[in-house]
Amino acid sequence: MAAYIIFDVEVTDPALADDYAKLANESLAPFQSKTLLHGGMVEVLEGDWEPKTVVMVEFESMEQARQWYDSPPYSKAKEILHRAASTNVILVEGV
Repeated sequence: MAAYIIFDVEVTDPALADDYAKLANESLAPFQSKTLLHGGMVEVLEGDWEPKTVVMVEFESMEQARQWYDSPPYSKAKEILHRAASTNVILVEGV
């Protein structure tokens, strides 16, 4: 069953964010993932959530998504992300 990692990112250091993006994209290659959203206009229809930049990556399963998220290549990228942005990240199982 498909799974999705969804990021809500507020970039505070654009140069570091570019470094993160390069490493993150490279780390995704072995996982047969698909980036479904990367930025774009967001319109809040209900509630008080105010997402900045939304990114959604599809994986074949929850296990595969977790393997990527915990992988050494992505862990290196994640360290940069935490210095470059404020983030909220969730893992969601699809239908």
